Amino acid sequence: MTQQVGILTTLREIPRTGLGIPLLVLAMLAMLVVPLPPLVLDIFFSFNIALSLVILLVAIYTLRPLDFAVFPAVILIATLLRLGMNVASTRVVLLEGHTGTDAAGQVINSFGEFVIGGNYTVGIVVFVILVIINFVVVTKGAGRISEVTARFTLDAMPGKQMAIDADLNAGLIDQEEARRRRAEVSMEADFYGSMDGASKFVRGDAVAGILITIINITGGLTIGMAQHGMSFADAGHNYTLLTIGDGLVAQIPSLLLSVAAGIVVSRVSASHNMGEQITRQLFGNPLALAVAAGLIGLMGLIPGMPNLAFLTLASLTGAVAWWSWQRQQREEAQQQEAGAAEPEQESHRPRELNWDDVAPVDIVGLEVGYRLIPLVDKSQGGQLMERIKGVRKKLSQDLGFLIPAVHIRDNLDLAPHAYRITLMGVTLGEAEVHVGKELAIDPGQVHGEMEGIATEDPSFGLPAVWIDSNQRERAQALGYTVVDVTTVVATHLSQLLLSHAHELLGHEDVQQLLDKLKQSAPKLVEELVPNTLSLAVLLRILRNLLEEGIPIRDMRTIAETLAQYAPKNQDPLALTGLVRIALRRLIYQHIAGAADELPVITIDPALEQILQKSRQMSEEEGVALEPGLAERLHAGLQEKTREREAAGEPAVLLVAAPLRALLARFVRHTISGLHVLSYNEIPDNKQVRVVATIGG
Repeated sequence: MTQQVGILTTLREIPRTGLGIPLLVLAMLAMLVVPLPPLVLDIFFSFNIALSLVILLVAIYTLRPLDFAVFPAVILIATLLRLGMNVASTRVVLLEGHTGTDAAGQVINSFGEFVIGGNYTVGIVVFVILVIINFVVVTKGAGRISEVTARFTLDAMPGKQMAIDADLNAGLIDQEEARRRRAEVSMEADFYGSMDGASKFVRGDAVAGILITIINITGGLTIGMAQHGMSFADAGHNYTLLTIGDGLVAQIPSLLLSVAAGIVVSRVSASHNMGEQITRQLFGNPLALAVAAGLIGLMGLIPGMPNLAFLTLASLTGAVAWWSWQRQQREEAQQQEAGAAEPEQESHRPRELNWDDVAPVDIVGLEVGYRLIPLVDKSQGGQLMERIKGVRKKLSQDLGFLIPAVHIRDNLDLAPHAYRITLMGVTLGEAEVHVGKELAIDPGQVHGEMEGIATEDPSFGLPAVWIDSNQRERAQALGYTVVDVTTVVATHLSQLLLSHAHELLGHEDVQQLLDKLKQSAPKLVEELVPNTLSLAVLLRILRNLLEEGIPIRDMRTIAETLAQYAPKNQDPLALTGLVRIALRRLIYQHIAGAADELPVITIDPALEQILQKSRQMSEEEGVALEPGLAERLHAGLQEKTREREAAGEPAVLLVAAPLRALLARFVRHTISGLHVLSYNEIPDNKQVRVVATIGG
């Protein structure tokens, strides 16, 4: 009892969906040994035809061969089923054929009577033709394709495996995707290898069908005449019709199966089924269809030809060509619309960062609020860009090197009327201006007040007022200096660029200066850089000169001085002092113009000695002064500078050469307008006049 319960439990655990194939195999074995009644044969023959149709349709609608990987096994099972039915039907035909043509069932009788019209001669011809089509054309072609594809697939397996490994190592795919691709490559090789063998099943089935037909006809004639006493004509009629009907019932499903095999092995993997591929590729060229329609139409116009058939076909082909052309036009229009919408979609689609996303820092930048955009927009009459170009040209001519371009852009973070000037991304100056108004600047000698928006001149810090344009003449009559908005911004930019000119000069600019000098003095440049000085040291010297307000236009004098002294001294500060001495005429002219006498401020000899000792004791290159002394010195220099400016004369501090660089740095950023010169920097043909002395 326990054993019976265990068997029942085991049977319940068998999946019901896996019973179909075992039952079918058992049915095939039963057909080989058990006689089947005609009704059962009709059911099996109908099932065979339906199964072949299903297999053919699946093969047509399969997108790629691997989607029907079970096809080789299906071929084997269908072939065995058909051979089993041939054995079963042969038994019935030979046993009951003497009773009439319906002895083997309605299916065989229908194929024998209806398909071939009851004429066994016609049946034999049709059967032979079907066998030739199946065996010689379809099966042989499909077998050859399977054989070649299997060979190529096996040869390509190492390369595909290496490609998968390369993608995995490069990080393009993960382990799971690599495993899936390797399994797919292996399945592809197994599939085409199996199809190569399965084609032999179909070919053997065709041969077996011929032999079975010959055996049935010979055996039927012998049995009918020898055992049942039938005449040759009656025996030939009955047994031949039954045999040919049986052969046709078997060969038609066999032909369908062969066609399915040919379709599967000749397919190319794509995202469309075979029907869509044929429609797109065969009827997708409207020009070919139109030419074909024209040729068929010409054939239909020839006398004696079937005009109606050809002209009708030409009309249909032309209609298909027109439909194909219309569809092509619609697809192109859709592609254009998709291409136009793609940039917008790409703008919302996240992409991988690259070095193009790292924006370089602008050397000189001008950012404007949105209310100032008309100043830089030429279409709105803006003149600021032209003024900035003029500022760059003037500074380049005065300083002796090309001022970098000013990159202008709007900045919504700024106030609407504000602008910002940057150097290397760092803000140098920022102010607000008012478009449509003018700035009245108070130089210190005005005779009245103007109504408007009080402010300060951004360039020099003088008090100013924003006034309407119609008040310009009145403001000028009161002593104001009136400038427009564009001039305010351009002047502010010019002052900032001039005071930071040394930061604008770079290695490439120095190389350009040397290349330009090389055109007139090639030996001088060859001796100087890199034989005597490096490009970095020369850049430092030129920056020192620009920082002290000395132009570097005279590159010949600068280069000759450095070529003379640089072999003995490589200190940039010392070389800068020597270059200043060589440029003393330029420096004097820059300060005093063509005047023969220069008013100067000197330092008391006692204080000068204290400064000399402080310089010698200092470990660094700076003045280590007692705070009280430094404060009194600064206050005295500032007072004398204001006196010189009030008198309309330049403020010049004349000191000994060792102290010049130190005192120049001491007053550079705190006392505007004070020039510090050494005695060696006064030209020989010029005189000095001491107008003040700073004591300790």
